[in-house]
Amino acid sequence: MSGHEASPIAARFAQLAHSNGAQPAITFRGDERKATQIGDSTLAYDFAKFWRRVQRVTAHLQSTWGVQPGDRVAWLGFNHELQLVSLVACARLGAVFLPLNFRLAVPELQQVMQDAQPRLLVHDSHHADAAHALHASDLRHTHHDTLIACASPRDLPLPAVHSDVPLLLVYTSGTTGVPKGAVHTQAALLANARASAWAHDFLEGDKVLSTLPMFHVGGLCIQTLPALLAGAHVVLHPRFDPKAWLDEMNTSRPTLSLLVPATMRALFEHPRWAETSLTCLRGIMTGSSNVPVVYLETLHARGVPAGQVYGTTETGPVSIVLRLPDAMARLGTSGWPHPEAQVKLIDTQGQEVGPGETGEVCIRAPNLMRGYWSAQGQEQGQSGLGLQDGWFHSGDLGQRAEDGCITIVGRSKDMIISGGENIYPAEIENQLVDLPGVAESAVVGVADARWGEVPVAVLVRSLDAAGQALSAKAVLSHLQTRIARFKLPRRVVFMDSLPKSALGKVQKPGLQALLTGTNP
Repeated sequence: MSGHEASPIAARFAQLAHSNGAQPAITFRGDERKATQIGDSTLAYDFAKFWRRVQRVTAHLQSTWGVQPGDRVAWLGFNHELQLVSLVACARLGAVFLPLNFRLAVPELQQVMQDAQPRLLVHDSHHADAAHALHASDLRHTHHDTLIACASPRDLPLPAVHSDVPLLLVYTSGTTGVPKGAVHTQAALLANARASAWAHDFLEGDKVLSTLPMFHVGGLCIQTLPALLAGAHVVLHPRFDPKAWLDEMNTSRPTLSLLVPATMRALFEHPRWAETSLTCLRGIMTGSSNVPVVYLETLHARGVPAGQVYGTTETGPVSIVLRLPDAMARLGTSGWPHPEAQVKLIDTQGQEVGPGETGEVCIRAPNLMRGYWSAQGQEQGQSGLGLQDGWFHSGDLGQRAEDGCITIVGRSKDMIISGGENIYPAEIENQLVDLPGVAESAVVGVADARWGEVPVAVLVRSLDAAGQALSAKAVLSHLQTRIARFKLPRRVVFMDSLPKSALGKVQKPGLQALLTGTNP
């Protein structure tokens, strides 16, 4: 398996193996075999070894498991270095890599299997039972160790693979219905890597700490894969753990990492947060449509700029970026489109809105998905659903400043229209984050005979004394000096937990149903 690499993704890694072969590529803190044999779970190797592993896995996928161009190879498990190796091996074969959300229940995973019909399902030890409970036509199962454990055949023929061939199939969380698979081509993943390189300004010697799940484009495509394609060193954890993340500040001393609000909060609440030095970091990126400003301020107070990446599963996801040099000056904004992206904000009639006005975020860029996968009668990956004349309509609402900086203000379906006034739940939720006693909060609209809709705040109390003492009156008193009177919640409801998707996003239709006694 040598010679010219037709796959553009594989060709880049072959080049890195030649030009940067001795430079560290991956440090993986979770190798099960090493942990049981010598008590050290770390596996580290350079770009030359990464490429040799890609070659071996390619051969096993082709000769042992019969993977052909267009076949789907599913992965069910925690983050693993072989997950990245297998992705590149699929690129060489013209196959499609399908990372499965291990947080889903087996019936939910089976929906994905029914739609995608993978040929091979690779799994780790933790998810072996779930993997073997899944089925599809001609599906075979294997533990990921079999992809690398023994020698592989050499000089097997590689197919011709073009840049527009699908490589990554990622399913949305299915918050509003049946999960849909976004199809990304090799060219799109390379375009996303260019966007990420612009977003992070990767430097020689950068070390990226990757802890978010790679079954989602956030964990895989905001930093991890783009960093490797840029020749940077990735320190990979099987899953996020606040202690392990803080330990890494003293061991590998990473320069970049990616966090979401839930992982930020876990770090801030850890007893070692205040004492752990963060001087190695030149910045943190976060990816979420609504990041509480107080969380960003907490990082900035430690001298760590917190940039933002806005995007969706369908957009690559890197679309709009608040880069690190701008992070502290433009607190709470989402930033500017990457150089190859076009972004327009439109009203309900499809007309672009002016500066300061609110409109739906629409994106056109080379890192957009090709379309949604459909196994029923559609040409593979070319259904084109979800795109209108090349534009992806996100359903998110944004405002653009005179200098082009964009701020995401919420979801169009979450917007509350009360007495003719638009209320964005995020405006209220952001003000509840720093209220002592609040563990989680969500604001939804509920029908009202007089106002049409009114906002209702749903809170989960923290377990400490402040949480147990928190009252609805205290919540409203806290909000009265921070937001306009018409935005004040008409009710404050306390719950033990909020309904969430498998990705940890609050399911607001389900929350509204709980409040009104209706079906979502």
